[in-house]
Amino acid sequence: MSPTSPLALSARRIRAIFRRHAYLLLASWPRLLELVYWPAVQMLLWGYLTLFLQEQSGLVARAGGLFLSAVLLWDTLFRGQLGVAICFLEEMYARHLGHLFVSPLRPWELVVAIFAISLMRVLIGVGGAALLAVPIFAFSLPHALGWALLPFFAILLAFGWAIGLVIVGLVLRLGLAAENLAWGAIFLLQPISGVYYPVEVLPEPLEAIAWCLPSAAVFEGMRAVLIEGRFDTGLLGQALATLALWLAIGAASFSALFRAARRRGLLLQVGE
Repeated sequence: MSPTSPLALSARRIRAIFRRHAYLLLASWPRLLELVYWPAVQMLLWGYLTLFLQEQSGLVARAGGLFLSAVLLWDTLFRGQLGVAICFLEEMYARHLGHLFVSPLRPWELVVAIFAISLMRVLIGVGGAALLAVPIFAFSLPHALGWALLPFFAILLAFGWAIGLVIVGLVLRLGLAAENLAWGAIFLLQPISGVYYPVEVLPEPLEAIAWCLPSAAVFEGMRAVLIEGRFDTGLLGQALATLALWLAIGAASFSALFRAARRRGLLLQVGE
């Protein structure tokens, strides 16, 4: 590949954006601590709850780590979405978007770089909490889920990215008055994703909505692995199909909202 080919130039610009955010993250111990802090708190809360319920519930006793697996996988989705949104918000706070987009940088190159940073943030945060669960609760997420952890992790991470793109597009278009969406919007999906209970307990209208989310199929698949010891390929196929739809929605929303923000000169504004 020629050093001046379009693909090589795109790779160079992606690496530049990635290095900027990686240095910003790795050079700040408060940022690193925050990444691990909340997943660790969640892991401790649900870990001790699991220890209590193991003495009370046959289901939890048979499926060791049911809640711990659920909370760590949920944090993968949450941290994936938040990682995308936070990187864009940091560029807006620094009044940096205008500088970026008068350069040859293309929007998709910025998105790819931020996806890579989001993956790093998830591996540090969720990975750190998962490692702490081994000495504290004698629970290993890779051991509990086996190779099924890889597709579950990838689907939830990509779903978080899709939601993050929608939120970022809205913040670009509406301004920082909409930044609370980055922190709260994802929790609208938690009750209907079946994170801690089967989707079938939901009312029928909500159950129909839940099956449009890849997260619902992933968490049902997780329970199938932990409780029944089987990997449900039907649920995997459903998760991949709905994920493709959400990625298309995320990409189309971000592209349309970004173009609208650029036309109106909003990339130079950070106010409300």
